[in-house]
Amino acid sequence: MTSTDVLLKFYPEFHCRYNGEDFNVEFTFRRIPIRRSHQAVSLAVQHLTSNVLFPNQVDLKEPQVKVDEIAYSVKPDETQTTFKSQDIRNQKPSYSENRKTLCYFNNLLNDRQKTAVRKILLGQCRPTPYIIFGPPGTGKTITVVEAILQIYTHIPSSRIVVCTPSNSAADLIMERLHLSNVLEPTQIVRLNSHQRSLENIPESILKYCQFGDDLDMISRYRVIVSTCIMAGGMYGLGIRSGHFTHIFVDESGQATEPECLTPIGLIAGNLNGQIVLAGDPKQLGPIIMSPYAKMYGLELSLLERLMNRDVYQRDEDSAEEHEGFDPNLVTMLIYNYRSHPGILDLPSRLFYYSQLQPLADPALTHRLSQWKELPKSGFPVIFHGLRGLDLRETNSPSWFNPGEIMQVIIYLQGVLKENIKPEDIGVITPYKKQVEKIRFMIDNLGLPEIKVGSVEEFQGQEQQVIILSCVRSNEKLIGADIRHSLGFLCNPKRLNVSITRAISLLIIVGNPYVLVQDHHWNQLIQYCKDNGGYIESTQTKNE
Repeated sequence: MTSTDVLLKFYPEFHCRYNGEDFNVEFTFRRIPIRRSHQAVSLAVQHLTSNVLFPNQVDLKEPQVKVDEIAYSVKPDETQTTFKSQDIRNQKPSYSENRKTLCYFNNLLNDRQKTAVRKILLGQCRPTPYIIFGPPGTGKTITVVEAILQIYTHIPSSRIVVCTPSNSAADLIMERLHLSNVLEPTQIVRLNSHQRSLENIPESILKYCQFGDDLDMISRYRVIVSTCIMAGGMYGLGIRSGHFTHIFVDESGQATEPECLTPIGLIAGNLNGQIVLAGDPKQLGPIIMSPYAKMYGLELSLLERLMNRDVYQRDEDSAEEHEGFDPNLVTMLIYNYRSHPGILDLPSRLFYYSQLQPLADPALTHRLSQWKELPKSGFPVIFHGLRGLDLRETNSPSWFNPGEIMQVIIYLQGVLKENIKPEDIGVITPYKKQVEKIRFMIDNLGLPEIKVGSVEEFQGQEQQVIILSCVRSNEKLIGADIRHSLGFLCNPKRLNVSITRAISLLIIVGNPYVLVQDHHWNQLIQYCKDNGGYIESTQTKNE
Protein backbone atom coordinates (compact mmCIF):
# COMPACT_ATOMS: atom_id res chain seq x y z
CA MET A 1 0.00 0.00 0.00
CA THR A 2 1.33 3.45 -0.91
CA SER A 3 -0.06 6.90 -0.29
CA THR A 4 -2.10 6.74 -3.52
CA ASP A 5 -2.28 3.07 -4.59
CA VAL A 6 -3.18 -0.36 -3.25
CA LEU A 7 -1.05 -3.11 -4.82
CA LEU A 8 -2.43 -6.64 -5.12
CA LYS A 9 -0.66 -9.96 -5.65
CA PHE A 10 -2.46 -12.71 -7.60
CA TYR A 11 -1.81 -16.41 -7.91
CA PRO A 12 0.24 -17.54 -10.97
CA GLU A 13 -2.72 -19.09 -12.82
CA PHE A 14 -4.42 -15.69 -12.92
CA HIS A 15 -1.52 -14.16 -14.83
CA CYS A 16 -1.69 -16.97 -17.40
CA ARG A 17 -5.32 -16.11 -18.16
CA TYR A 18 -5.24 -12.35 -17.77
CA ASN A 19 -5.46 -10.40 -21.06
CA GLY A 20 -5.36 -6.84 -19.80
CA GLU A 21 -9.09 -6.40 -19.24
CA ASP A 22 -10.44 -4.33 -16.31
CA PHE A 23 -11.61 -6.04 -13.14
CA ASN A 24 -13.64 -4.88 -10.19
CA VAL A 25 -12.01 -5.80 -6.87
CA GLU A 26 -14.18 -6.23 -3.80
CA PHE A 27 -12.70 -6.59 -0.31
CA THR A 28 -14.72 -8.77 2.06
CA PHE A 29 -14.24 -10.14 5.56
CA ARG A 30 -15.64 -12.96 7.64
CA ARG A 31 -18.83 -11.79 9.31
CA ILE A 32 -18.96 -14.57 11.91
CA PRO A 33 -16.74 -12.82 14.51
CA ILE A 34 -18.78 -9.62 14.20
CA ARG A 35 -22.10 -11.47 14.38
CA ARG A 36 -21.04 -13.44 17.43
CA SER A 37 -19.82 -10.27 19.12
CA HIS A 38 -23.20 -8.61 18.49
CA GLN A 39 -24.92 -11.73 19.83
CA ALA A 40 -22.76 -11.68 22.96
CA VAL A 41 -23.58 -8.03 23.68
CA SER A 42 -27.30 -8.66 23.17
CA LEU A 43 -27.28 -11.65 25.53
CA ALA A 44 -25.20 -9.76 28.08
CA VAL A 45 -27.75 -6.99 28.25
CA GLN A 46 -30.56 -9.50 28.71
CA HIS A 47 -29.02 -12.11 31.00
CA LEU A 48 -25.79 -10.98 32.68
CA THR A 49 -26.34 -9.26 36.00
CA SER A 50 -24.89 -5.94 37.11
CA ASN A 51 -22.45 -7.65 39.47
CA VAL A 52 -20.85 -9.20 36.38
CA LEU A 53 -20.90 -6.18 34.06
CA PHE A 54 -20.87 -3.23 36.48
CA PRO A 55 -19.91 -4.51 39.95
CA ASN A 56 -20.06 -1.97 42.76
CA GLN A 57 -19.42 -4.23 45.75
CA VAL A 58 -18.27 -7.72 46.64
CA ASP A 59 -20.92 -10.09 48.00
CA LEU A 60 -18.95 -13.08 49.27
CA LYS A 61 -20.55 -16.50 48.92
CA GLU A 62 -19.89 -19.82 50.57
CA PRO A 63 -16.64 -21.35 49.23
CA GLN A 64 -16.96 -23.88 46.41
CA VAL A 65 -14.42 -26.00 48.31
CA LYS A 66 -13.94 -25.93 52.06
CA VAL A 67 -10.61 -24.34 52.76
CA ASP A 68 -9.67 -26.78 55.51
CA GLU A 69 -9.82 -29.56 52.97
CA ILE A 70 -7.01 -28.00 50.97
CA ALA A 71 -3.54 -28.59 52.35
CA TYR A 72 -0.69 -26.40 51.10
CA SER A 73 2.56 -28.22 51.66
CA VAL A 74 4.94 -25.66 50.13
CA LYS A 75 5.56 -22.49 52.08
CA PRO A 76 5.59 -19.26 50.03
CA ASP A 77 9.13 -18.31 51.00
CA GLU A 78 10.49 -21.65 49.77
CA THR A 79 9.83 -20.65 46.15
CA GLN A 80 10.92 -17.04 46.22
CA THR A 81 14.62 -17.86 45.92
CA THR A 82 14.40 -20.40 43.11
CA PHE A 83 15.58 -19.52 39.61
CA LYS A 84 14.21 -22.64 37.93
CA SER A 85 11.67 -22.55 35.15
CA GLN A 86 8.07 -22.65 36.25
CA ASP A 87 7.19 -25.10 33.49
CA ILE A 88 4.90 -27.85 34.77
CA ARG A 89 6.49 -30.45 32.48
CA ASN A 90 7.72 -33.58 34.29
CA GLN A 91 6.78 -32.26 37.72
CA LYS A 92 5.06 -34.48 40.27
CA PRO A 93 2.11 -33.14 42.24
CA SER A 94 2.94 -32.51 45.89
CA TYR A 95 0.96 -34.09 48.71
CA SER A 96 0.41 -32.92 52.27
CA GLU A 97 1.91 -35.00 55.02
CA ASN A 98 -1.43 -36.53 55.94
CA ARG A 99 -2.00 -37.39 52.24
CA LYS A 100 -5.67 -36.40 52.46
CA THR A 101 -5.74 -33.97 49.56
CA LEU A 102 -3.75 -33.34 46.41
CA CYS A 103 -1.88 -30.05 46.48
CA TYR A 104 -0.22 -28.04 43.75
CA PHE A 105 0.54 -29.76 40.48
CA ASN A 106 3.29 -27.21 39.87
CA ASN A 107 5.62 -27.21 42.88
CA LEU A 108 7.38 -24.03 41.75
CA LEU A 109 4.45 -21.65 42.15
CA ASN A 110 5.30 -18.59 44.20
CA ASP A 111 3.13 -17.22 47.00
CA ARG A 112 1.17 -14.78 44.79
CA GLN A 113 0.40 -17.47 42.26
CA LYS A 114 -0.77 -19.76 45.05
CA THR A 115 -2.98 -17.01 46.44
CA ALA A 116 -4.63 -16.57 43.04
CA VAL A 117 -5.21 -20.32 42.65
CA ARG A 118 -6.63 -20.59 46.15
CA LYS A 119 -8.99 -17.63 45.69
CA ILE A 120 -10.22 -19.03 42.38
CA LEU A 121 -10.76 -22.43 43.94
CA LEU A 122 -12.78 -20.88 46.76
CA GLY A 123 -14.73 -18.78 44.26
CA GLN A 124 -16.33 -16.58 46.89
CA CYS A 125 -16.74 -13.52 44.66
CA ARG A 126 -18.71 -15.39 41.97
CA PRO A 127 -20.28 -14.38 39.66
CA THR A 128 -18.33 -11.11 39.88
CA PRO A 129 -15.20 -11.61 37.71
CA TYR A 130 -11.99 -12.49 39.53
CA ILE A 131 -8.88 -10.93 37.98
CA ILE A 132 -5.33 -12.27 37.76
CA PHE A 133 -3.32 -9.09 37.15
CA GLY A 134 -0.22 -10.44 35.44
CA PRO A 135 2.55 -7.96 34.52
CA PRO A 136 5.17 -9.13 31.99
CA GLY A 137 7.06 -12.29 32.85
CA THR A 138 5.17 -13.06 36.08
CA GLY A 139 3.74 -16.47 35.12
CA LYS A 140 0.13 -15.50 34.49
CA THR A 141 -0.67 -18.38 32.14
CA ILE A 142 1.02 -20.89 34.46
CA THR A 143 -1.30 -19.64 37.23
CA VAL A 144 -4.35 -20.06 34.98
CA VAL A 145 -3.35 -23.63 34.13
CA GLU A 146 -2.90 -24.53 37.81
CA ALA A 147 -6.30 -23.04 38.67
CA ILE A 148 -7.97 -25.07 35.90
CA LEU A 149 -6.36 -28.28 37.17
CA GLN A 150 -7.39 -27.57 40.75
CA ILE A 151 -11.02 -26.87 39.82
CA TYR A 152 -11.13 -29.97 37.63
CA THR A 153 -9.73 -32.07 40.50
CA HIS A 154 -11.65 -30.67 43.47
CA ILE A 155 -15.03 -29.85 41.89
CA PRO A 156 -16.16 -33.00 40.05
CA SER A 157 -19.31 -31.29 38.78
CA SER A 158 -17.36 -28.48 37.10
CA ARG A 159 -17.48 -27.82 33.37
CA ILE A 160 -14.79 -25.36 32.33
CA VAL A 161 -14.50 -23.20 29.22
CA VAL A 162 -11.02 -21.71 28.66
CA CYS A 163 -10.70 -18.99 26.03
CA THR A 164 -8.13 -16.60 24.60
CA PRO A 165 -8.35 -14.00 21.81
CA SER A 166 -5.92 -15.92 19.56
CA ASN A 167 -5.29 -19.49 18.46
CA SER A 168 -1.63 -19.33 19.47
CA ALA A 169 -2.52 -18.42 23.07
CA ALA A 170 -5.19 -21.14 23.21
CA ASP A 171 -2.69 -23.68 21.87
CA LEU A 172 -0.21 -22.68 24.59
CA ILE A 173 -2.74 -23.35 27.35
CA MET A 174 -3.72 -26.62 25.69
CA GLU A 175 -0.08 -27.73 25.53
CA ARG A 176 0.46 -26.98 29.20
CA LEU A 177 -2.69 -28.80 30.22
CA HIS A 178 -1.51 -31.74 28.13
CA LEU A 179 1.91 -31.73 29.81
CA SER A 180 0.31 -31.82 33.25
CA ASN A 181 -0.78 -35.43 32.63
CA VAL A 182 -3.84 -34.73 34.81
CA LEU A 183 -6.61 -34.56 32.20
CA GLU A 184 -7.73 -37.57 30.22
CA PRO A 185 -8.17 -37.00 26.44
CA THR A 186 -11.82 -37.93 26.90
CA GLN A 187 -12.28 -35.01 29.31
CA ILE A 188 -10.70 -32.13 27.38
CA VAL A 189 -11.08 -30.81 23.85
CA ARG A 190 -9.40 -28.11 21.77
CA LEU A 191 -12.19 -26.57 19.68
CA ASN A 192 -11.03 -25.07 16.36
CA SER A 193 -12.60 -23.25 13.46
CA HIS A 194 -13.29 -25.18 10.24
CA GLN A 195 -10.98 -22.78 8.41
CA ARG A 196 -7.94 -23.61 10.54
CA SER A 197 -5.23 -25.67 8.86
CA LEU A 198 -3.79 -28.72 10.61
CA GLU A 199 -0.33 -27.46 9.68
CA ASN A 200 -0.74 -24.57 12.15
CA ILE A 201 -1.61 -26.80 15.11
CA PRO A 202 1.16 -28.12 17.42
CA GLU A 203 1.53 -31.86 16.95
CA SER A 204 1.33 -32.54 20.71
CA ILE A 205 -2.30 -31.36 20.91
CA LEU A 206 -3.69 -32.75 17.65
CA LYS A 207 -5.31 -35.68 19.45
CA TYR A 208 -7.44 -33.23 21.47
CA CYS A 209 -8.61 -31.20 18.47
CA GLN A 210 -12.15 -30.99 17.13
CA PHE A 211 -13.34 -28.68 14.35
CA GLY A 212 -16.90 -27.84 15.26
CA ASP A 213 -18.43 -30.76 13.36
CA ASP A 214 -20.37 -31.92 16.42
CA LEU A 215 -20.73 -29.03 18.84
CA ASP A 216 -23.32 -30.90 20.86
CA MET A 217 -20.80 -33.64 21.62
CA ILE A 218 -18.02 -31.11 22.21
CA SER A 219 -20.13 -29.28 24.80
CA ARG A 220 -20.15 -32.45 26.91
CA TYR A 221 -16.41 -32.36 27.59
CA ARG A 222 -15.44 -31.15 31.06
CA VAL A 223 -12.76 -28.78 29.76
CA ILE A 224 -13.12 -26.91 26.45
CA VAL A 225 -10.27 -24.77 25.13
CA SER A 226 -10.95 -22.37 22.23
CA THR A 227 -10.72 -18.80 21.05
CA CYS A 228 -13.33 -16.41 22.42
CA ILE A 229 -15.16 -16.13 19.12
CA MET A 230 -15.18 -19.89 18.51
CA ALA A 231 -16.86 -20.42 21.90
CA GLY A 232 -19.82 -18.45 20.56
CA GLY A 233 -20.70 -21.40 18.33
CA MET A 234 -22.12 -23.18 21.38
CA TYR A 235 -24.86 -20.56 21.86
CA GLY A 236 -27.15 -22.31 19.41
CA LEU A 237 -27.13 -25.66 21.21
CA GLY A 238 -29.84 -24.75 23.71
CA ILE A 239 -27.57 -25.62 26.63
CA ARG A 240 -29.35 -25.38 29.95
CA SER A 241 -28.39 -22.69 32.42
CA GLY A 242 -25.71 -23.97 34.76
CA HIS A 243 -24.21 -26.47 32.29
CA PHE A 244 -20.93 -24.55 32.25
CA THR A 245 -19.66 -23.59 35.69
CA HIS A 246 -16.33 -21.81 35.10
CA ILE A 247 -15.16 -19.43 32.37
CA PHE A 248 -11.45 -18.52 32.05
CA VAL A 249 -10.32 -15.82 29.62
CA ASP A 250 -6.54 -15.58 29.37
CA GLU A 251 -4.93 -12.56 27.67
CA SER A 252 -8.28 -10.85 28.26
CA GLY A 253 -6.67 -7.41 27.98
CA GLN A 254 -6.11 -8.06 24.27
CA ALA A 255 -9.75 -8.94 23.55
CA THR A 256 -12.48 -6.43 22.79
CA GLU A 257 -15.26 -6.38 25.37
CA PRO A 258 -17.81 -8.05 23.04
CA GLU A 259 -15.20 -10.69 22.20
CA CYS A 260 -14.61 -11.34 25.91
CA LEU A 261 -18.34 -11.44 26.63
CA THR A 262 -18.80 -14.22 24.06
CA PRO A 263 -17.57 -17.04 26.34
CA ILE A 264 -18.82 -15.28 29.48
CA GLY A 265 -22.36 -15.41 28.09
CA LEU A 266 -22.22 -19.21 28.30
CA ILE A 267 -22.84 -18.99 32.05
CA ALA A 268 -25.58 -16.36 31.78
CA GLY A 269 -28.31 -17.11 34.30
CA ASN A 270 -26.02 -19.24 36.47
CA LEU A 271 -25.67 -17.24 39.70
CA ASN A 272 -23.00 -19.66 40.88
CA GLY A 273 -20.99 -19.46 37.68
CA GLN A 274 -17.43 -18.25 38.09
CA ILE A 275 -15.56 -15.91 35.74
CA VAL A 276 -11.76 -15.53 35.79
CA LEU A 277 -10.04 -12.89 33.67
CA ALA A 278 -6.25 -12.99 33.34
CA GLY A 279 -4.24 -10.25 31.72
CA ASP A 280 -2.44 -6.95 32.10
CA PRO A 281 -4.45 -3.71 31.72
CA LYS A 282 -1.18 -1.77 31.57
CA GLN A 283 -0.18 -3.29 28.23
CA LEU A 284 -1.64 -2.88 24.76
CA GLY A 285 -5.32 -3.65 24.43
CA PRO A 286 -7.22 -4.96 21.41
CA ILE A 287 -6.13 -3.71 18.00
CA ILE A 288 -8.92 -1.51 16.63
CA MET A 289 -8.51 0.14 13.23
CA SER A 290 -11.77 2.05 12.95
CA PRO A 291 -11.63 5.57 14.42
CA TYR A 292 -15.37 5.38 15.04
CA ALA A 293 -15.04 2.14 17.01
CA LYS A 294 -12.25 3.74 19.06
CA MET A 295 -14.37 6.81 19.69
CA TYR A 296 -17.20 4.68 21.09
CA GLY A 297 -14.93 2.71 23.40
CA LEU A 298 -14.28 -0.58 21.62
CA GLU A 299 -10.55 -0.13 22.28
CA LEU A 300 -11.20 -0.49 26.03
CA SER A 301 -11.11 -4.15 27.07
CA LEU A 302 -13.47 -5.62 29.66
CA LEU A 303 -10.42 -6.27 31.86
CA GLU A 304 -9.35 -2.64 31.84
CA ARG A 305 -12.89 -1.33 32.25
CA LEU A 306 -13.43 -3.49 35.33
CA MET A 307 -10.05 -2.51 36.79
CA ASN A 308 -11.14 1.13 36.51
CA ARG A 309 -14.22 0.52 38.65
CA ASP A 310 -14.03 1.55 42.31
CA VAL A 311 -14.45 -1.96 43.67
CA TYR A 312 -11.34 -3.13 41.76
CA GLN A 313 -9.26 -0.03 42.43
CA ARG A 314 -5.99 -0.17 44.30
CA ASP A 315 -5.99 1.29 47.81
CA GLU A 316 -2.73 3.11 48.49
CA ASP A 317 -3.29 2.94 52.25
CA SER A 318 -3.26 -0.86 52.22
CA ALA A 319 -0.52 -1.29 49.61
CA GLU A 320 1.58 -3.43 51.93
CA GLU A 321 -1.08 -6.14 51.82
CA HIS A 322 -1.95 -7.78 48.51
CA GLU A 323 -0.33 -4.85 46.66
CA GLY A 324 -3.31 -2.73 47.68
CA PHE A 325 -6.01 -4.75 45.87
CA ASP A 326 -8.98 -6.53 47.38
CA PRO A 327 -7.73 -10.16 47.46
CA ASN A 328 -11.26 -11.44 46.90
CA LEU A 329 -11.30 -9.78 43.48
CA VAL A 330 -7.71 -9.27 42.31
CA THR A 331 -4.36 -10.93 42.75
CA MET A 332 -1.41 -9.05 41.31
CA LEU A 333 1.53 -11.27 40.38
CA ILE A 334 4.76 -9.51 41.31
CA TYR A 335 7.63 -11.95 40.77
CA ASN A 336 9.25 -11.41 37.38
CA TYR A 337 10.96 -14.43 35.78
CA ARG A 338 12.22 -12.60 32.69
CA SER A 339 14.36 -9.49 33.01
CA HIS A 340 17.57 -8.15 34.49
CA PRO A 341 16.83 -5.99 37.57
CA GLY A 342 18.14 -2.90 35.77
CA ILE A 343 15.67 -3.45 32.92
CA LEU A 344 12.78 -4.27 35.26
CA ASP A 345 13.14 -1.40 37.74
CA LEU A 346 11.83 1.44 35.55
CA PRO A 347 8.61 -0.23 34.24
CA SER A 348 7.96 -1.42 37.78
CA ARG A 349 8.01 2.19 39.00
CA LEU A 350 6.20 3.68 36.00
CA PHE A 351 3.40 1.14 35.57
CA TYR A 352 3.29 -1.37 38.43
CA TYR A 353 3.39 0.67 41.64
CA SER A 354 7.06 -0.32 42.28
CA GLN A 355 5.88 -3.82 43.18
CA LEU A 356 7.73 -6.03 40.67
CA GLN A 357 10.56 -8.13 42.05
CA PRO A 358 13.22 -9.79 39.85
CA LEU A 359 13.35 -13.57 40.20
CA ALA A 360 14.85 -14.66 36.88
CA ASP A 361 17.94 -16.81 36.39
CA PRO A 362 21.05 -14.55 36.58
CA ALA A 363 22.77 -16.83 34.07
CA LEU A 364 20.34 -15.43 31.50
CA THR A 365 19.63 -11.92 32.75
CA HIS A 366 23.29 -10.99 33.43
CA ARG A 367 24.64 -12.48 30.23
CA LEU A 368 25.50 -9.08 28.72
CA SER A 369 26.05 -7.09 31.90
CA GLN A 370 29.75 -6.76 31.13
CA TRP A 371 29.38 -6.05 27.40
CA LYS A 372 32.16 -3.69 26.33
CA GLU A 373 29.73 -1.34 24.56
CA LEU A 374 27.79 -0.54 27.73
CA PRO A 375 28.35 3.03 28.94
CA LYS A 376 28.35 1.62 32.47
CA SER A 377 29.36 -1.95 33.18
CA GLY A 378 26.68 -3.88 35.02
CA PHE A 379 23.79 -1.70 33.81
CA PRO A 380 22.41 -3.30 30.60
CA VAL A 381 20.23 -0.39 29.48
CA ILE A 382 21.38 2.15 26.88
CA PHE A 383 19.64 5.27 25.72
CA HIS A 384 21.54 6.43 22.64
CA GLY A 385 20.57 10.00 21.84
CA LEU A 386 20.50 10.71 18.12
CA ARG A 387 19.14 13.84 16.46
CA GLY A 388 18.58 12.32 13.05
CA LEU A 389 16.19 13.12 10.24
CA ASP A 390 12.76 11.55 9.83
CA LEU A 391 11.94 11.19 6.14
CA ARG A 392 9.19 9.89 3.89
CA GLU A 393 9.33 8.54 0.36
CA THR A 394 6.98 10.14 -2.14
CA ASN A 395 4.77 7.06 -2.49
CA SER A 396 4.52 6.15 1.20
CA PRO A 397 2.91 7.82 4.21
CA SER A 398 5.25 6.03 6.63
CA TRP A 399 8.40 7.50 8.20
CA PHE A 400 12.00 6.32 8.42
CA ASN A 401 15.19 7.68 9.99
CA PRO A 402 18.49 6.84 8.19
CA GLY A 403 20.67 7.85 11.15
CA GLU A 404 18.84 5.55 13.51
CA ILE A 405 18.95 2.71 10.97
CA MET A 406 22.74 2.88 10.85
CA GLN A 407 23.02 3.03 14.63
CA VAL A 408 20.71 0.02 15.02
CA ILE A 409 22.89 -1.94 12.57
CA ILE A 410 26.04 -1.03 14.53
CA TYR A 411 24.49 -2.33 17.73
CA LEU A 412 23.27 -5.49 15.98
CA GLN A 413 26.76 -6.24 14.71
CA GLY A 414 28.20 -5.72 18.19
CA VAL A 415 25.67 -7.98 19.87
CA LEU A 416 26.10 -10.76 17.30
CA LYS A 417 29.83 -10.82 18.12
CA GLU A 418 28.86 -11.83 21.67
CA ASN A 419 27.52 -15.16 20.36
CA ILE A 420 23.91 -14.13 20.86
CA LYS A 421 21.71 -16.19 18.56
CA PRO A 422 19.87 -14.14 15.89
CA GLU A 423 16.52 -15.53 17.07
CA ASP A 424 17.23 -14.08 20.53
CA ILE A 425 17.42 -10.50 19.18
CA GLY A 426 14.48 -8.25 18.39
CA VAL A 427 14.26 -4.78 16.84
CA ILE A 428 11.11 -2.79 17.62
CA THR A 429 10.11 0.32 15.71
CA PRO A 430 6.69 1.96 15.29
CA TYR A 431 6.84 2.74 11.56
CA LYS A 432 6.48 0.21 8.72
CA LYS A 433 8.95 2.03 6.50
CA GLN A 434 11.61 1.91 9.24
CA VAL A 435 10.94 -1.83 9.60
CA GLU A 436 11.38 -2.23 5.85
CA LYS A 437 14.62 -0.22 5.72
CA ILE A 438 16.20 -2.04 8.68
CA ARG A 439 15.35 -5.43 7.14
CA PHE A 440 16.85 -4.27 3.84
CA MET A 441 20.11 -3.23 5.55
CA ILE A 442 20.30 -6.53 7.46
CA ASP A 443 19.93 -8.48 4.19
CA ASN A 444 22.29 -6.19 2.27
CA LEU A 445 25.07 -6.59 4.84
CA GLY A 446 24.69 -10.35 4.97
CA LEU A 447 23.62 -10.39 8.61
CA PRO A 448 21.53 -13.34 9.83
CA GLU A 449 17.77 -13.01 9.87
CA ILE A 450 16.58 -11.01 12.88
CA LYS A 451 13.00 -10.25 13.85
CA VAL A 452 12.13 -6.61 13.12
CA GLY A 453 8.60 -5.40 13.72
CA SER A 454 6.10 -3.16 15.46
CA VAL A 455 5.34 -3.14 19.16
CA GLU A 456 2.14 -5.11 18.55
CA GLU A 457 4.15 -7.92 16.93
CA PHE A 458 6.29 -8.30 20.06
CA GLN A 459 3.54 -8.27 22.70
CA GLY A 460 3.64 -11.48 24.72
CA GLN A 461 7.17 -12.32 23.56
CA GLU A 462 10.62 -12.05 25.10
CA GLN A 463 14.11 -11.72 23.61
CA GLN A 464 17.60 -11.71 25.08
CA VAL A 465 18.24 -8.36 23.37
CA ILE A 466 15.75 -5.68 22.38
CA ILE A 467 16.68 -2.61 20.32
CA LEU A 468 14.14 0.20 19.98
CA SER A 469 14.28 2.67 17.11
CA CYS A 470 11.98 5.59 17.88
CA VAL A 471 12.33 7.27 14.41
CA ARG A 472 10.75 10.68 15.04
CA SER A 473 13.17 13.60 15.23
CA ASN A 474 11.18 16.63 14.09
CA GLU A 475 9.96 18.52 17.16
CA LYS A 476 7.56 20.52 14.97
CA LEU A 477 5.55 17.42 14.06
CA ILE A 478 5.00 16.12 17.58
CA GLY A 479 1.53 17.64 17.76
CA ALA A 480 0.45 15.72 14.65
CA ASP A 481 1.85 12.47 16.08
CA ILE A 482 -0.07 12.94 19.31
CA ARG A 483 -3.32 13.72 17.48
CA HIS A 484 -3.02 10.57 15.37
CA SER A 485 -1.50 8.33 18.10
CA LEU A 486 1.62 7.70 16.05
CA GLY A 487 4.94 6.39 17.30
CA PHE A 488 5.76 5.86 20.94
CA LEU A 489 4.53 9.23 22.22
CA CYS A 490 1.23 9.67 24.06
CA ASN A 491 0.79 5.90 24.40
CA PRO A 492 2.29 4.64 27.69
CA LYS A 493 1.11 1.09 26.97
CA ARG A 494 3.19 0.97 23.80
CA LEU A 495 6.24 2.11 25.75
CA ASN A 496 5.54 -0.43 28.49
CA VAL A 497 5.38 -3.34 26.07
CA SER A 498 8.54 -2.20 24.29
CA ILE A 499 10.77 -1.98 27.35
CA THR A 500 9.55 -5.17 29.04
CA ARG A 501 10.46 -7.64 26.26
CA ALA A 502 14.21 -7.71 26.99
CA ILE A 503 15.89 -10.32 29.17
CA SER A 504 19.51 -9.17 29.35
CA LEU A 505 19.99 -6.03 27.21
CA LEU A 506 17.76 -3.07 26.27
CA ILE A 507 18.95 -0.44 23.78
CA ILE A 508 16.91 2.64 22.82
CA VAL A 509 17.91 4.85 19.90
CA GLY A 510 15.99 8.11 19.64
CA ASN A 511 15.94 11.88 19.78
CA PRO A 512 15.83 12.87 23.46
CA TYR A 513 14.69 16.40 22.62
CA VAL A 514 11.52 14.97 21.08
CA LEU A 515 10.90 12.14 23.52
CA VAL A 516 11.49 14.20 26.66
CA GLN A 517 8.22 16.04 25.99
CA ASP A 518 6.35 12.93 27.14
CA HIS A 519 6.23 12.28 30.91
CA HIS A 520 7.06 8.58 30.72
CA TRP A 521 9.86 9.04 28.22
CA ASN A 522 11.28 11.83 30.32
CA GLN A 523 11.40 9.38 33.23
CA LEU A 524 13.14 6.77 31.07
CA ILE A 525 15.79 9.21 29.84
CA GLN A 526 16.44 10.47 33.37
CA TYR A 527 16.65 6.88 34.62
CA CYS A 528 19.36 6.11 32.06
CA LYS A 529 21.24 9.28 32.99
CA ASP A 530 21.07 8.51 36.71
CA ASN A 531 22.41 4.99 36.16
CA GLY A 532 25.11 5.80 33.62
CA GLY A 533 23.32 4.33 30.60
CA TYR A 534 22.90 7.56 28.63
CA ILE A 535 25.00 8.32 25.55
CA GLU A 536 25.18 11.99 24.60
CA SER A 537 23.04 13.11 21.70
CA THR A 538 24.63 13.43 18.28
CA GLN A 539 23.20 15.09 15.20
CA THR A 540 23.10 13.86 11.62
CA LYS A 541 22.61 16.19 8.69
CA ASN A 542 21.50 15.62 5.14
CA GLU A 543 21.95 18.86 3.31
